[in-house]
Amino acid sequence: MPIARYPTRPVRIGRITIGADHPVAVQSMCATKTQDVAATVAQANDLVAAGAGVVRIAVDTPKDADALPAIRAQTEANLSIDLQENYRMAERVAPHVDKIRYNPGHLYHHEKHKPWQDKVRYLADIAARHDCALRVGVNAGSLDPARAALFDAHDSISPMLLSAAEHCELLDSIGFTRYCVSLKDSDPAKVVELNKRFAAQRPDVPLHLGVTEAGLPPDGIIKTRIAFEQLIGAGIGDTIRVSLTLPNARKAEEVTAGQQILADIAAGRVRSVVDFGKGLNIISCPSCSRVQNEAFVDLAEQVRELTTYAKDHHLTIAVMGCRVNGPGETDDADLGLWCGPKQVNFKRRGELVGSFGYDEILPRLKTELDALIAAERA
Repeated sequence: MPIARYPTRPVRIGRITIGADHPVAVQSMCATKTQDVAATVAQANDLVAAGAGVVRIAVDTPKDADALPAIRAQTEANLSIDLQENYRMAERVAPHVDKIRYNPGHLYHHEKHKPWQDKVRYLADIAARHDCALRVGVNAGSLDPARAALFDAHDSISPMLLSAAEHCELLDSIGFTRYCVSLKDSDPAKVVELNKRFAAQRPDVPLHLGVTEAGLPPDGIIKTRIAFEQLIGAGIGDTIRVSLTLPNARKAEEVTAGQQILADIAAGRVRSVVDFGKGLNIISCPSCSRVQNEAFVDLAEQVRELTTYAKDHHLTIAVMGCRVNGPGETDDADLGLWCGPKQVNFKRRGELVGSFGYDEILPRLKTELDALIAAERA
């Protein structure tokens, strides 16, 4: 049976449309280096073949942008581009893509003297002139510092909702309505609360759902399923991303996992594990082009194996390979591993313990984990 959803407005992304009565679209993101045109095209086409309605690519540098015309010429994927600090890259990428995702929390990095409202007007103008949709991508790991400062340090939900609301209001006021919003966290419960509260305020705005840094399968799929079943089952959500830590060769598993979750919800096969997450919680970011060393994927698996003895302890370990959300997500964890090209930056509850080689980090992690468990028992 069809999934009944909130009456959101339609937003076209290339050859598909999300929102309104259109099917929930499954998305994924290339993990290849964008400048490697052949690899990026191959992965984009693999994701399309698996059923991805939208394929996202990261653009961090002018050389990434220079690769886009060749990528566009060789794939029929509906392409979304992920912009980070340099919002002005939009004018270089827009002619070759179907959607631009920007993060309100990153707009302040570039041209700090300029109001964020001017930057959003610029993005909307570029998108309109080049037939692109926008995604306002709000992420708990990279909050707008000006909005975060208005609330208690432990409250990540309020600044995220405020940021999303402000950006929607501005886009609406200038007549740009071809946008969707995402509100993502690594905690499924927070994802549910964020999106339910936003949908209650703005039932007209299409929502892109995802549990960011969900981690390795099968746990990452379970975390995502918990959020999606509660949200999509309540009519909330127009496009989804299952963010899994996977080697490049298995990237299409994000798409098949999303399709299976949607099929189960539509058929009434709801099977969330209600008490999931009451013990040890390992979060790790999805493999993407911003991973600085692909060894991070293997390290995440090694951390899971090493820490099985601590599965009943209510602690969070973050294994992050991304320079963008790595700092924020590891700050929020009890133990955080932020993986660089050659060293792993190791934090304990936000404080830097030190930097260690990939072959040195596991024993140090176990020492710190044992100390936390001992303190918990004391």
